[in-house]
Amino acid sequence: MKFGVVVFPGSNCDRDMQEALQNDLGQEVIMLWHKDKDLSMFSTEDCIILPGGFSYGDYLRCGAVARFSPMMQSVIEFANRGGKVLGVCNGFQILCEAHLLPGVLLRNANQQFICKNVYLKGIGSDKALKIPIAHGEGRYFADEATLDQLEANGQVIYRYCDENGNITAAANPNGASRNIAGIRNAAGNVFGMMPHPERACTSELGNIDGRIILEALLGMGITA
Repeated sequence: MKFGVVVFPGSNCDRDMQEALQNDLGQEVIMLWHKDKDLSMFSTEDCIILPGGFSYGDYLRCGAVARFSPMMQSVIEFANRGGKVLGVCNGFQILCEAHLLPGVLLRNANQQFICKNVYLKGIGSDKALKIPIAHGEGRYFADEATLDQLEANGQVIYRYCDENGNITAAANPNGASRNIAGIRNAAGNVFGMMPHPERACTSELGNIDGRIILEALLGMGITA
């Protein structure tokens, strides 16, 4: 599998993602500039990643301007052909703005930027995974009908939990609907999450739980 990491003006986790994939997981990575359009070097077995940051300064809404960049038009076409796409933090916001994923990301319930380790429960492991978050607008929201559909289709991939894996209101850092930290589309090839697995891939940092998330993507594609 080959990875493309899109770089927008204001991306600040693009090199973190490159480092994690290339050096920690030994994968081929191609950096993609937002003004370019060419994805011909990627097959639908490969994966395009939208990294975290503040694309276009978040001056309108997080991800709202990036959604219209030339590269994103190609990413949307790539996803519609069945290609794998992963959005992390700001990348998740962009995927929702592009309508590749349902719902929206709203201001955190406490109206403050949050940067800390949290715990997630979902695919790839039965244990609670410790993964960093860093966002001011990370509160996933959708109407009840959409949430029910996500649940029924197995599209909720990660939920915030405590260190013992209990999904509780106290473990929800931003007020996200139903503790949702990550979702996928109905087809299972587009995935978005607010926490940053690329920041938990190096043993020197004392945490490699992020590898479990990225290796699940490497080994099986995006599946429930």
